[in-house]
Amino acid sequence: MTKELVLTNARLVLGDQVILGSVVVRDGRIADISTGTVPTGNDLDGDYLLPGIVEVHTDHAEYHLRPRPGVHWEAMPAVLAHDAQMTTAGATTVLDAVRLGSEPSNRETVTRSARRLTDAIMAAATAGAFRADHAIHLRCEVSGEDCLDRFEEFADNPLVRLASLMDHTPGQRQFADLATFKRYYIGKGLVSESDVDAYADELLREARLHAHRNRHAVAAAARRRGIALAAHDDATTEHVEESAGLGVRIAEFPTTIVAAESAVAHGLSVVMGAPNIVRGGSQSGNVAASALLERGLLHVLSSDYVPASPLQAAFQLVTDGTIRLEDAVKLISTNPAKAVGLDDRGDITVGKRGDLVRVRTHMLPGTPEHPAGLSVPVVRTVYRQGVRVA
Repeated sequence: MTKELVLTNARLVLGDQVILGSVVVRDGRIADISTGTVPTGNDLDGDYLLPGIVEVHTDHAEYHLRPRPGVHWEAMPAVLAHDAQMTTAGATTVLDAVRLGSEPSNRETVTRSARRLTDAIMAAATAGAFRADHAIHLRCEVSGEDCLDRFEEFADNPLVRLASLMDHTPGQRQFADLATFKRYYIGKGLVSESDVDAYADELLREARLHAHRNRHAVAAAARRRGIALAAHDDATTEHVEESAGLGVRIAEFPTTIVAAESAVAHGLSVVMGAPNIVRGGSQSGNVAASALLERGLLHVLSSDYVPASPLQAAFQLVTDGTIRLEDAVKLISTNPAKAVGLDDRGDITVGKRGDLVRVRTHMLPGTPEHPAGLSVPVVRTVYRQGVRVA
């Protein structure tokens, strides 16, 4: 039996324009797009209709798994709460970050959390319990001695679609400023102020022993499996050249304009955090996402640590007059889908999946940061393959 959804009287955000029109989704796929309204169907009252957000970098599932230091939540309720929060923020495809590789003092905890998280994601996906479509993003801390072993343990999971090569060793990349490293790790409750110097020394020692070897070995193992590769926090042209040579196609959070320029020159998709746009800069003191956008060096915005931030950033950029809405939507839907090889979604086009988000905006008064006012997007309805999920 054919299943059909008709949405009408909506401002459709298409690839190159916004039109008042209607969409028909039949058996999960977009079957027709037309201008104007039709007498039958769901009247969206002039609200925006966007393609569902494709989220490629969120570690928010881990926050639900460990809501406070030392507190471990049951894994299945944690991932379902994460799914609900992401979906109601407009995400219909979510790549859940699973951290692999750790320092010796934390190895057992990190590995146990990774296993609990992947098992819960698999169980929820198999049971059809998720609202959004979930995959797994393996975040590989290459400075950890166990990084390659853990990658080999998880990489054959059928939900794994992306692996990122990370190195949070103090004194380089994201934490080129050692004071920033200390402030971040102390603030997150990961280490005490009295222990932070010894902790930094331990990470430096681990990196010297393992980072180069693991970076190359994990990249080779991912290539053999056809898993998309990302490089995290590249800071120099040398970093980017090494990444490109390893088969990396995505540059996650380059920390400098030079690195972003090199990434684009090598054909990499550049990902930055949407909170960077919303807040007006990087929490680590690195390059602002807006500076990359101005130079044509930004392709994808991810939620990072705030699930609602991609949609907020998109409308904020439009209100500020930076870009058009259809181009803002490319940053959160079209381009991330392409970056990880999901060519069946990410825009409102006949034949694509009926992953759609109904959004109504509310205008707040101007502020010194946003003189024109601030457009706050409110997600009213979310459809995944033509079925309402939120």
